[in-house]
Amino acid sequence: MMTRMLLAGLMAITFGLSPALASDDGENRAADEWLTSLITDTPAEGFDLAVRLARRGVTTTQPDREILMREREKYAQQGEDLMTASHVVAVYFQTIAAANEYWRD
Repeated sequence: MMTRMLLAGLMAITFGLSPALASDDGENRAADEWLTSLITDTPAEGFDLAVRLARRGVTTTQPDREILMREREKYAQQGEDLMTASHVVAVYFQTIAAANEYWRD
């Protein structure tokens, strides 16, 4: 239970949600909620979710698609920027792995 509360708090901080929206109690959830759980069947699915979270974070932060695409062209050529993006995915994957108890039985 404590782990779920910590993960809900992390999600709230990460996505700028209120703790009520990040909790799994079913109350006060946004109608268009797309992330219902960090639980995945496999580590590969967990990694895919980590990438999706990172991408969603970028598009939420920069909703103007024209600017988003223009800037992507710039950072796609910069090794340091790509490493930073990889780091973000790694942090999300670490969180997802912990939520899944590292996929151990």
